[in-house]
Amino acid sequence: MRSTAGFLIKNQTYVDAGYKIFVAEVASTCNETLLIRHLLEITEDKKERAYLLNHFMDSFRGTLYRQAMFAEFEDKTHRLAAQGEILTSETLCQMYHQLNADYFGPEMVIDPEIDYEWSRIPHFYTPFYVYQYATGFSAAVAISSRILAGDETVIKGYYEFLSGGSSMPPVELLKLCGVDMSTAEPVKDALLVFSGLLEEMRRLI
Repeated sequence: MRSTAGFLIKNQTYVDAGYKIFVAEVASTCNETLLIRHLLEITEDKKERAYLLNHFMDSFRGTLYRQAMFAEFEDKTHRLAAQGEILTSETLCQMYHQLNADYFGPEMVIDPEIDYEWSRIPHFYTPFYVYQYATGFSAAVAISSRILAGDETVIKGYYEFLSGGSSMPPVELLKLCGVDMSTAEPVKDALLVFSGLLEEMRRLI
């Protein structure tokens, strides 16, 4: 944290030296993504490769798909509350169960206990927070793909993004890296990476 703060203070005024949570999510996840893609590039062990592929795909499941499901659950509950609906535990459990069925499909075994999972997720008590994980992960995967492709403009832009602090809104900072989160393209790019990982795992096993 000290080095990050020092880096931002060096490049921004005191007022703009802080950063939004969304920006922090992109930066940390991009580094993780670059690392695991590097490890996949250098490994020659089949079992190790399968482990890395599984780990990376699980990051997609937990951070992109699952957090998008969380965001949809949160959106639905707030809409019902705004309409004056009474949010009973039964209503919330039924809604959460259905979302699990919709997101994970008929082949997934949905235990009855999963219906209550919403009640133990602390992020729901900070309204409209979870979507930042899904969007941040998508942006990070898109940026890492461009960096690994050797795009010098994106590499330069990523340094500017990291030093941007609060000098620009997060969406504008990401445009420095060639990623426009006002469109669906970064999410589509991330899902293409996931599709490639899945196909490789199928061939591997």
